[in-house]
Amino acid sequence: MNTFVIVGGGLAGGKAAEALRKHGHSGPLVIIGDENEKPYERPPLSKGYLLGNEERDSIYVHTDDWYREHDVDLLLGTRARAVDPGVRTVELDDGRQVPYDKLLLATGSSPRRLSLPGADLDNVLYLRRVGDSERLKSAFKAGAKIVVIGGGWIGLETAAAARTAGAEVTVLEHGELPLLKVLGREAAEVFAALHADHGVDLLTGVQTESLTGTDGRVDGVRLADGRHLTADAVVVGIGITPNVQLAEEAGLDVLNGIVTDERLQTSVADIYAAGDVANAYHPLLGRHLRVEHWANALNQPEVAALGMLGKEAVYNRLPYFYTDQYDLGMEYVGYAEPGGYDHVVFRGDPSERRFIAFWMAGNRVLAGMNVNVWDVVEPIRSLITSGKDVDDARLSDPDVPLESLLP
Repeated sequence: MNTFVIVGGGLAGGKAAEALRKHGHSGPLVIIGDENEKPYERPPLSKGYLLGNEERDSIYVHTDDWYREHDVDLLLGTRARAVDPGVRTVELDDGRQVPYDKLLLATGSSPRRLSLPGADLDNVLYLRRVGDSERLKSAFKAGAKIVVIGGGWIGLETAAAARTAGAEVTVLEHGELPLLKVLGREAAEVFAALHADHGVDLLTGVQTESLTGTDGRVDGVRLADGRHLTADAVVVGIGITPNVQLAEEAGLDVLNGIVTDERLQTSVADIYAAGDVANAYHPLLGRHLRVEHWANALNQPEVAALGMLGKEAVYNRLPYFYTDQYDLGMEYVGYAEPGGYDHVVFRGDPSERRFIAFWMAGNRVLAGMNVNVWDVVEPIRSLITSGKDVDDARLSDPDVPLESLLP
């Protein structure tokens, strides 16, 4: 019987195992994960679990019983050291060889590390794994001084969690505004104002020179302009890097992730990739795209599993992500790269933090973001995929149902 192996014990790995069993794979099925935890979801680590609103058990993709009942072999706390496509084996750190007939690489990504003097001090914290979230939770106490380096999604979500816990929070952003490149000025200003209104000290246009410490533990951040910020903990959120070493050394095409076609098949036969690490061709967008968000790890494994089983499927879902910060909830669907759109249309008043924003190329919707407005993702998604021209005036009018703008 064919042996299917999944390297990566995150959401993508867990969902791929589920999809393989659902669609009929009855042979051996192995998940290799370098953490000691069974597959779990990462969004709660910067949201509900970090805030203390969700229990630890809620983060897992499946229960322990599920893996036993579905005869999935979990090799946890085990690192895959090499893949040999010639003999179809995965070599583990301890030298064991795991044979495969079909292989899925769901190796995810790792936080970019800060390369500055003092970056190795204790209480310089990152967020990727459940243990990281627990360390952050311990550091986020009332009155604690927290400095967050990086004004991206992870930086702002951890800043919100720290502030909600009563910590004094400073966010350092080298750009003019947090999320400026991602969202554009008008929408980025909403998030900057949100944090300012909740007491976060947002320092923009700054460069970090070094971290300072006492007895091996961080006690502050020194900026290039000479200022020194006191810190009980420093959170670093400066982006992530796809974990491509296994793929690269195995001879797979790698470019900003593992390159795949729309079926999530890599350049090497019988090896697939899914989740953060996959730079997949998107047939609707006409380009390769690597998406660092939960929805890809949730939905891509179904397509990869079908491909591994010899069934035809393509991944054409539009990118989707969401965030919860203080009393603001947001969903974003579509893709509008910096410089790839010419204007933004707002339905509602951004200053009230209850609106929908549409990124436009001419009269065509490329992406939409709903802020504290709900049950609109599907009509927004349909507007994007239709490719239909939409009049800005009607798009911006809250009295015009979005469904009426569809073909």
